[in-house]
Amino acid sequence: MSRTVSRRPGREAIQQQRRQRKRAAQWLRQQQQAQGLEPADRPALPNGKSQWATVAEEQAGRQQAVEEQIQVFRSLLPTLLKRLAKMADARNPKTLKHQLTVVLLYGILTFVFQMASRCEANRRLSRPQFQENLRALFPELESCPHQDTLNRLLANIEVEQIETAHLELIQRLVRKKKFYRYLIDQGYPVAIDGTQKLSRNLCGAEEWLQREVSAGEEGTTTQYYVYVLEAHLAFANGMTIPLLSEFLTGKLDGGASKQDCELKAFQRLAARIKAAFPRLPILVLLDGLYPNGPILELCRRYHWQFMIVLQEGSLPSVWEEVEGLRPLQPQQFLKQNWGHRRQQFWWVNDIEYHYGPNHRRQQILHVVVCEESWEEIAAVSTEVVQKTSRHVWISSKPLNRRNVHERCNLGARHRWGIENNFLVEKHHGYHYQHCFSTDWKAMRGYHYLMQLGHLINVLAQHTAVLAKLVRQLGVRGWLQLLEETVAGPWLKLDRLGRVLHLPYQLRLD
Repeated sequence: MSRTVSRRPGREAIQQQRRQRKRAAQWLRQQQQAQGLEPADRPALPNGKSQWATVAEEQAGRQQAVEEQIQVFRSLLPTLLKRLAKMADARNPKTLKHQLTVVLLYGILTFVFQMASRCEANRRLSRPQFQENLRALFPELESCPHQDTLNRLLANIEVEQIETAHLELIQRLVRKKKFYRYLIDQGYPVAIDGTQKLSRNLCGAEEWLQREVSAGEEGTTTQYYVYVLEAHLAFANGMTIPLLSEFLTGKLDGGASKQDCELKAFQRLAARIKAAFPRLPILVLLDGLYPNGPILELCRRYHWQFMIVLQEGSLPSVWEEVEGLRPLQPQQFLKQNWGHRRQQFWWVNDIEYHYGPNHRRQQILHVVVCEESWEEIAAVSTEVVQKTSRHVWISSKPLNRRNVHERCNLGARHRWGIENNFLVEKHHGYHYQHCFSTDWKAMRGYHYLMQLGHLINVLAQHTAVLAKLVRQLGVRGWLQLLEETVAGPWLKLDRLGRVLHLPYQLRLD
């Protein structure tokens, strides 16, 4: 019986192919540089050994990282605790062991240190060394509350006040102009998108949404889920900050049988953003679900700029105007190199879009198209392949050669920041999809605490001191280092006590 010869390449062939691909990639980078193009981004994390050579160096590095993180936290804490202290506490004052602010601060730390569940938070945060270090960092934490205490508290308070405290933190940062240099066309870029928080086969609360999903040969089955519309500040430097959350609910006001939807939730969320920031110049970044008359009219009524994805087949009358007016405006184009890509922008301004009953309502829109090309090494060979892409947006403001790059490349394209935040919160330690509580109010309370913990970590990782460490270790590696340091006997507590009383000014990288 003859043997079947394997067609899989051997070890030497695989190594030879890797060397050839490496040489091909190096040659491509040289060609791009000769053409005035920047090489494609390399892996973010260096493939090297630890930067610390001795135990003393490691202890000093860990101490510095925790001190910088805690200073960021302490700079935000007065505003946060002041707002949380105003919340009404429904607990019996005679049986209280922990103040409301202490329990909520403990809840925020649960997500700062990225605990996966209430059980894990109880087990890890209550360790003696962890407790000793936490008391040194936060004198308010005289003892460690149980997670069930936090759960019961969230189930009996107005958890929306936690999000109000979150908003006041951001309002304070805006007043201090911490984000001023990251503005896009003089506006704060706010990306809005929806995401599923969790799904179950059993209904956890009457507010959960429901849908029919395929069950194979058995037909369909009912699935219950929680869906959230999120608004994040999405800056061009990659810093994306949670702003507001709007939960969709299956229990609509008025007893309507129709479920909530993302477009209805957008109107509620937009009204809340406008109430919180009535005079803030905002640039709204939206995906292809939102280009319709009522949404455009709402943004204009709030005096918001917008950049909205326009898909093929969406708004046919607008596409017809674009194709008809483009030959009449041949001068409205721009060619440029951006990174390792060659871009060609062309745009059409002052398009009349009619909608509503008998098309009586009208909006003036501006459409920009970005066609780009670049080269890269093929996935399974050393050949250089040509890649192309096409992006189309609706703009609230007329386009020209001076603003098209900023509005498109630095603004609209960074709508991906909110998608990246969803990925981080779901799979990189914040456990967005974990319920934490079956009570509807408590579940939302844990969600708001998670957003606060994420906000604090994002601000810390973008400070001038910690940004260098984050570039070396990555965000997850840095947060792991932080948790390990606070949980272990690394810190010099007497030095921490002096650092807590030093003046500190938040400086973003």
